[in-house]
Parts: sequence; structure tokens; C-alpha cells
Amino acid sequence: MAHTQQRQLGHSGLRVSALGLGCAGMSNGCFEQDDLRSIATIHRALDLGVNLLDTADVYGEGYNEELVGRAILGRRQGVVLSTKFGTVRDQQGHFLGVNGRPEYVRSSCEASLRRLKVDTIDLYYQHRVDPQTPIEETVFAMTQLVREGKVRYLGLSEASAATIRRAQQVHPITALQTEYSLWSRDPEEEVLSVCRELGIGFVAYCPLGRGFLAGRFHQPDDLPSDDYRRDQPRFQGENFNKNLELVNKLEVVALEKKCTSAQLALAWLLAQGHDIVPIPGTRHISYLEENLRALSLDFTKQELNLIEQIFPPHVALGERYPAKRMKAVNG
Repeated sequence: MAHTQQRQLGHSGLRVSALGLGCAGMSNGCFEQDDLRSIATIHRALDLGVNLLDTADVYGEGYNEELVGRAILGRRQGVVLSTKFGTVRDQQGHFLGVNGRPEYVRSSCEASLRRLKVDTIDLYYQHRVDPQTPIEETVFAMTQLVREGKVRYLGLSEASAATIRRAQQVHPITALQTEYSLWSRDPEEEVLSVCRELGIGFVAYCPLGRGFLAGRFHQPDDLPSDDYRRDQPRFQGENFNKNLELVNKLEVVALEKKCTSAQLALAWLLAQGHDIVPIPGTRHISYLEENLRALSLDFTKQELNLIEQIFPPHVALGERYPAKRMKAVNG
């Protein structure tokens, strides 16, 4: 199989594969770690033309960046390497807050460069907006990194429309990374249109609803006892059951389309605009290849309408994150 489709992130000129690879789950949250398998998956992605790799300093408390750095050793050319700073956790992975102070921006970038073992980060995001630090100060500090050659392009994650506008006044923002999927359509209300107005690309994380839209869970006990998703409201109690009913309907449509529900969900997202780049995460080559086959799916207007009737905005029950972490989004 071949994967050659690319998309441009906004007006920046930065071209990336139409689907990227989210690497967080390779060393973060809920899985038994298997570095050899994860590196093999990254190598297979690169072989298939996936050039956008996404990590963050907080994933695995820095270990994920080290893993990605090992995977791209000797293959740096052509890789669009993106990472993030700003979300602060303790060594046990508990969320402590957000830091966007200029001195923290610099120290975080230099630490990420060391872990990744590279000289330059292609796309550097502020992971969450710090309500205690004006966005102008944070972005100006990021701009200094661009001038020094440590970073090529700047991004924001989970920022509000107003914050995006203010940031853009300081330095061009190449991409906004925010959760967007059939069960998280919030960006359609305002943020997506602002990105298009300002020429900012949109990178959609969790495009499969943390695996839920792939139809891989049928009851809460399908999740391991230490799986972080057990703390996610959409995976709990009656929310789980109601959301599962939606996925079951999606699977019926996928069956008629002769594809999987994961492929259907990704193809729907790709159809929302050529400025949207989903970054599904996986540690498995089989799932990677399954996801990439979504690029060959086309929809009629009637098919798109049917999918959107199943998953209209705000139909999923439960917040995207537990209450404490929801306060850190849409800054």
C-alpha cells in the first residue's frame, strides 16, 4: 500500500501527510509499554509516507520524546517533528496545571531538543493556554526560538478563537491542534472558521474518540483497570452505553460502505476540509494501515448527511475530560 497524499497547514507552506501519527499512547496513559513495537510502527508510518509525528514533553513525563527521537535516528530528513510544552504533571502523571511563562518556554524547548536528539523542532505547540500569562508573552518567547533556529513553525493547542487572534498578532501561527471528531465537533462553532480566516491549519487529535469510534469497546470492563479512559466521563456508566448506541449505528453505515467504523470516522473528518489533518494514535502496524485506507474513501453528500445525522454536534454524552482538566481547554 502507498500513502502519498499531503496537505498544507494553512498559509505557512508547511506540507504534511494528510494523516499524521499521534505517538502519545506509545508511552503514556494506559498501555503496557513496548518500545520495539512502537518504533516499528513509526518506521512503517514513515515508509508509507506519513511524515507528521506528534509528541509532547508531558507524554510519559518526557519518555515519549526520547522514544520518538530513537525512532527517527538516521531518518530525520523529511520528518515533520511536532512536540508541545506547557502542560505540567508530576512524575506520577497527575495534572498540576499549565505554564506559559517565557522562561519556561525556553527551558522546555531546550529539554525537548535534548530528549529528541535533534537541533530543530519543526512544529512547536503551546499544549494548553496559561491563564496567568498573556498569550502575547508566551508567543513572543516562542518567536525567539524561531529566530534562533530551534523551532521552525509555531502552533497552539486547545486555544479559543480570541486567543488565536491575539497570538496571530505576535507571530504567524501555523497550526491549531484541538480535539475534533464525530463525537467532538465543538471546533465547528467558531474556532475552525477563525483558523480558516487567518490561514491557520487544523490538526485534529483524538479523531477516533480515544478508540471509542473504532468500535473496540463494548462495555466499560473492556478497559484495563489502570486505563486512564476510565476517568473520562464519556467512558463511564450510562454515558458509555448511550455513546455505544451511536457507534453501533455508525458501524451499520461502515458495513454498507465496506469499511471499518474507524476508517469511516477518519474519512468523514478528512472530508471536512483540505486544511484538516487528523493524527490518529496507535502502536500497532495493523491499525496504522487500517487508518491509512481511510484516504481512499469518498462520500456522496447523502452519505455525509447520514453520518452527521447519527453524530450531530453535542450528541455524545459526557465531557471530553474530567472537570479539572476541562478547565485547561479553550483558553
